[in-house]
Amino acid sequence: MRIGIVTATYSPSRNGVATSTALYARGLRERGHEVRIFAPRHPLMPPAEDGVYRLNTSFAGARALGAPPDYPVMLAPGPLLTSRLPLRDLDVLHTMHPFLAGQLALRWARITGAPVVYTAHTQYDEYLHYTPVPPRLGRAIIRPHISAFARRVQAVLAPGQAMVDMLREYGYAGRVDVFPNPVDLSAFQGVDGSAVRAQYHIPQGVPLVVSLGRLAPEKNLDTLLRAYGVARASRPELRLLVIGDGPSRAALQASAPEGVTFTGPLPYAQIPAALSAADVFLTASTSEVLPMSMIEALAAGVPLVAARSPAALDLIQEDVNGTVRDATPQALADGLLAALHPGTLPLWQAQARASAAAYDLGTRAAALEAVYRGVIGTKTRRRSLT
Repeated sequence: MRIGIVTATYSPSRNGVATSTALYARGLRERGHEVRIFAPRHPLMPPAEDGVYRLNTSFAGARALGAPPDYPVMLAPGPLLTSRLPLRDLDVLHTMHPFLAGQLALRWARITGAPVVYTAHTQYDEYLHYTPVPPRLGRAIIRPHISAFARRVQAVLAPGQAMVDMLREYGYAGRVDVFPNPVDLSAFQGVDGSAVRAQYHIPQGVPLVVSLGRLAPEKNLDTLLRAYGVARASRPELRLLVIGDGPSRAALQASAPEGVTFTGPLPYAQIPAALSAADVFLTASTSEVLPMSMIEALAAGVPLVAARSPAALDLIQEDVNGTVRDATPQALADGLLAALHPGTLPLWQAQARASAAAYDLGTRAAALEAVYRGVIGTKTRRRSLT
């Protein structure tokens, strides 16, 4: 198949959508398909990228919308550039965004006759505080737009139940297939986190908790730090490694209790070792869909302690690969201490690794191939790009 993926964010941007898109592209190529990525330009992008076609961006637009610095806003290509893009022979288009990237996918579908698959990744209600639009008005605009977009595509996928619920709340009543994100399990095999511990002066044998993700208000990180502080009162040797960057970093570092280390952003290649260094993964976020970081923690054999959310309930088998607790410091601290108990931790670690098998890249790429085959032929191909 010739597959076109139209995305508003792609490597070297660091976020779950960019990472999962790059993984799927690799997995589909390994299965013999041709994958063409249409993505925004990025100041750190490599000079040459096979199969990646960069579109112009607006950094002023990104700032106006409150987007992260490494999340440039893509601009719609004009007729001349569109005519030069390899669209004519695409068999299927896939987008992760209902806004500009999604509108491009629909436009190109009309041109080429290829069907469109949409993966709903983001609970946009949780990010309205970044925009200059009042939240009530933002919801009134976003919800009907996303619902209408979903009705115009040939298949709708959602990484977890949280997104299915969101689409229903937004008014979309059509079919939605739950379709988890992938993880490259091979990247976590035989990985030793001892060098990471040494780098951050955390001795072997000292219990280490890790948090990985964007440091932003919607992640509920104040609660996470307070939960760690409560747990540390019972386990004074406990350490916390916070991996990531974002607008809340400075304030969090200023208020963090003793024993917390902020690493800043790490290259994706270093994530397996960083996770493997930890004993337990902790998150207090209730805004997640099916976060890559939590799946990657399972792949590293690190059990999850998570605030109650649809994503946590999708991923965690209670007392098997982790525990779900109320989003309060005391409840999360209790869950963390339960996970770190010597009678619990080794078993949960083994079961965490086993539970990650369902998200293996090869398995997920084969499933996505089946989705594409199911929609191909549902639209009549046109011959002209003009």
